[in-house]
Amino acid sequence: MAPMRVRPFEERDRAAWNAFVLAHPEGTFFHLAEWRDVLQRAFGHRSHYLLAERDGEIRAVLPLAEVKSLLFGHALVSTPFCVYGGIVAADAAGHAALEEAACRLARELQVDHLEMRNRRRLHPDWAVKDLYFTFRKPIDPDSERNMLAIPRKQRAMVRKGIKEGLRAEVDPHVDRHYRMYSSSMRNLGSPIFARRYLEILKEAFGDACDVVTILKDDAPVASVLNFYFRDEVLPYYGGGTSRARALAANDFMYWQVMEQARQRGCRVFDYGRSKRDTGAFDFKTNWGFEPAQLFYEYYLVRRKDMPNLSPSNPRFGTAIRLWQNLPVRVTQLVGPHLAKYLG
Repeated sequence: MAPMRVRPFEERDRAAWNAFVLAHPEGTFFHLAEWRDVLQRAFGHRSHYLLAERDGEIRAVLPLAEVKSLLFGHALVSTPFCVYGGIVAADAAGHAALEEAACRLARELQVDHLEMRNRRRLHPDWAVKDLYFTFRKPIDPDSERNMLAIPRKQRAMVRKGIKEGLRAEVDPHVDRHYRMYSSSMRNLGSPIFARRYLEILKEAFGDACDVVTILKDDAPVASVLNFYFRDEVLPYYGGGTSRARALAANDFMYWQVMEQARQRGCRVFDYGRSKRDTGAFDFKTNWGFEPAQLFYEYYLVRRKDMPNLSPSNPRFGTAIRLWQNLPVRVTQLVGPHLAKYLG
């Protein structure tokens, strides 16, 4: 048997890399090679995408990006700004080869830690963070069955949005979405990234990325940016105006995303990640989604313990309260300089 060879990703590998990800049951949207371009173009993060091959055939892939900040530390992450990451391997040998290469790279770069964002536990002797959960549910080909699968209370909210006369548009631009998402992020006390990031996502993924905007009497009240991968839809960045809650615009919006995805042939609705004990976590469970724990695993290099950049960290409490009182325009100017390190 030929030896396993580990090497950096090259542009000529793009088609084979993506084909491997699409064919592998553990491949995700966030393993696609286009994320390498996005992270470099939008944030300037240096990529270290690695693959393992035997006889010229890809046997495992690992997307990695280096995030370095005086304020937030120095890390090697698979993958920043993404829910999922880590090694996707066809066999144990490929997985072991990439794990060894990633740990060696982390030591060479002298990062604080190496982080793998896995959907299952793959490195049992590494430190693990159990803060995040993902939410996935089948989409039925029949619209009425999907409606009836929503628990009664949230189903009533969807029907309220319909009675309010809300309607959905697939937005060709990100401007309206960015305004509403910026406001929502400010209200949460979280820095917003630059609008250019959303534009780059649409450029990089084409038809696999769209924006659904909800309108009341032609005025936008909620919007969400979505990804499409195989037969899955992934609503990813959502926000709304101060009117959204009273109009049940968020429930109506996600119903519309589900409906449009069903019409595209999607069969899985991936609600993304949320932290336990948060409003987003409760919202998704109220929609009838069962939370599944994510395993964010850490190989510690210079750090002695896991990093905690979560808004739930008490050390950020004062900064969050101050941020919530800033004008949205100020957060749009300042936020991108912070958000690029908080993916």
